[in-house]
Amino acid sequence: MRVFTASLATETNTFAPLYVDRSAFESAFYCPPGTHPDTPTLCSAPIIAARRRAASEGYELVEGTATWAEPAGLVSRDGYESLRDEILGQLRAALPVDIVLLGLHGAMVAQGYDDCEGDLIAKVRALAGPDCVIGAELDMHCHLSAEMVEGADIIVAFKEFPHTDFLARAEDLLELCLRTARGEVKPVSAVFDCRGLAAFMTSREPGRGFVDRIKAVEGRDGILSISVAHGFQAADVADVGSKVLVIADGDAAKAAALAKRLGLEILGWGQGASPRHYKPAEGIAAAIELAEPGKPVVLADRWDNPGGGVAGDSSVMVEALLRHPEIPAAIGALWDPVAVSLCRAAGVGAEIALRFAGKAAPSSGRPIDAVVQVIGTTADLLIPFEQSWVSLGPAAAIRIGLLDIVLASARAQTFSPPVFTDLGIDLAAKTLVVVKSSNHFHAAFAPIAASVLYLDSGGPYPPDASKIPYTKVKRPFSPLDPNPWL
Repeated sequence: MRVFTASLATETNTFAPLYVDRSAFESAFYCPPGTHPDTPTLCSAPIIAARRRAASEGYELVEGTATWAEPAGLVSRDGYESLRDEILGQLRAALPVDIVLLGLHGAMVAQGYDDCEGDLIAKVRALAGPDCVIGAELDMHCHLSAEMVEGADIIVAFKEFPHTDFLARAEDLLELCLRTARGEVKPVSAVFDCRGLAAFMTSREPGRGFVDRIKAVEGRDGILSISVAHGFQAADVADVGSKVLVIADGDAAKAAALAKRLGLEILGWGQGASPRHYKPAEGIAAAIELAEPGKPVVLADRWDNPGGGVAGDSSVMVEALLRHPEIPAAIGALWDPVAVSLCRAAGVGAEIALRFAGKAAPSSGRPIDAVVQVIGTTADLLIPFEQSWVSLGPAAAIRIGLLDIVLASARAQTFSPPVFTDLGIDLAAKTLVVVKSSNHFHAAFAPIAASVLYLDSGGPYPPDASKIPYTKVKRPFSPLDPNPWL
């Protein structure tokens, strides 16, 4: 048996003024065949899963390119097509193959391609032939299109938010593809379209219990896999929205019935699946009440989260914290490579006049001008995220009174405490810590936090789907229209 695997991924915010070309992939994560590290990245876990089992399963593994760009705006046509064609060329050279495993995201949009993953899967099918088993792993924040489902035999999406399970789901994908190739199962897929957005977190109820239950259902009574595509609302594409995918062993009716039942259950939660989102002043006041000695309150600045395709340089929460000079606080990581270079040149201990943050767009707020003390610098702020490592590039920590701020040269979420601690910031001495992340911070920060709260600092990510200027979405679509299922 021969298995080919490759990865091409990013998450596109079509409303973000941050454009992506091939160099964005090459500078973020680009591994030609055979050079992928031993640890997986968020969207390349199928390569590691396949590599680990190749010897024991007795198949020949052919690795293609693996590449990822940090979420941002539209991908250039040349950037997407050149990377797609690179992988297709590698597959063509590897033929014949029995299985193709793809590590994708599911929400990549390029100039001329609203569904990059559907396009790639279709072209893989055309090359590999009808008998090849094609499997794809997707981020749960994907646009699950008919082209993806029709082109692939097996699609498995992450179940956990925060995404703590990308390697486990890749292992599920590999197992199902192997069983399919051996003729042990005959997967059939059914999709229930929720006709709206029904996202939830698994760090809290009801999402936690729901995912535990669907995991218990998998592997029983002919149900092979269950995936919930939450959708990615910051994209003007036809397939935006939440969907439930069920793969059954030869029984399409059973798959469709279960997909609909689960989708209706999710819709029934309404807004109950979302945590409260505090305005800046409200969040600071709540943190003062909830903080404990040695345990700060962690506040997530969700709508200025680089993982949502925005800059991550909003100054709104910095200004809010500066209005409370009596509160020991920290915030990071803000994207500002120019400020980082100035701080590193000045050196640790220097006091300098610095302009930082609020630079990418009007929605980022106003730049901050202040005299700051440089308290830490590094040539590469490398932080853990589950089994992977993420680089924020050269970085610096600055101090204004009791407020410590981390500035980074690369855009990435604040996944874990080393964003602060590796630059000398003592989080236990803080009353509150603001992280630029949606929910991926939760697994690493919750153990050190007195409480975790979520902020609505006003953007620039579009938090209110009812106000997003969609032009391509399939109607009816809630919250733009009444949901037809309710």
